Amino acid sequence: MQEESLLMDLVINPHVVPHYVSYAFFASLILIAVSLAVRGSLSLVPRGMQNFVEVMVDSLLNLSEENIGHHWGRHFFPLIGTIGLYILVCNFMGLIPGFTAPTSNINMTASMAVPVFLATHYYGIKAHGFKYIKHFLGPIIWLAPMMFVIEFIGHLVRPVTLSVRLFGNMIAKHMILFALGLLAPVIVPVAILGLGVLVSLIQAFVFVLLTALYLAGSVEEAH
Repeated sequence: MQEESLLMDLVINPHVVPHYVSYAFFASLILIAVSLAVRGSLSLVPRGMQNFVEVMVDSLLNLSEENIGHHWGRHFFPLIGTIGLYILVCNFMGLIPGFTAPTSNINMTASMAVPVFLATHYYGIKAHGFKYIKHFLGPIIWLAPMMFVIEFIGHLVRPVTLSVRLFGNMIAKHMILFALGLLAPVIVPVAILGLGVLVSLIQAFVFVLLTALYLAGSVEEAH
């Protein structure tokens, strides 16, 4: 799959900077450029790029508020919105000939899953203090030691599942597109490309939704 790295190889030496790093920075530049372009042409009646960006931002804000609540939802929205848009751009980059999706590398997905894991427990402790330990003990006192072990392991697994799920789906989509592109370079890739768009959207949504649910669980009262 070396031919998919040729475009970025013309700018950055892949032996010095890994492909997933260079493409990840390129995705960041795309988001920054779009945000600056939209900010420079804001109008009361949105149209074009502003209309599209407002729809995306409003959807992510609604997802955040519906799953976390109005107060904490708006507090976490910058994190959730940034992750959602960033993953979406990274996923779609893999559908462009000559490019590759940064999210098809486990290091890239882990770099987003670990901060989500740390933020979950940071805000849990910030919201509840020492009482945050109740989230790990369960509702029955005599089962608390066993529930603590189960919950502790479950929380440790969260960043692994977040990163592996996104990475696995992106690398699978990438390999299927490449293989079918060699076998039937005209007809089959068109159908698979549509499936790739759907997978890219769903995986970005799943990552953001799980992030919102993890944050919601950390700041809500233990029962």
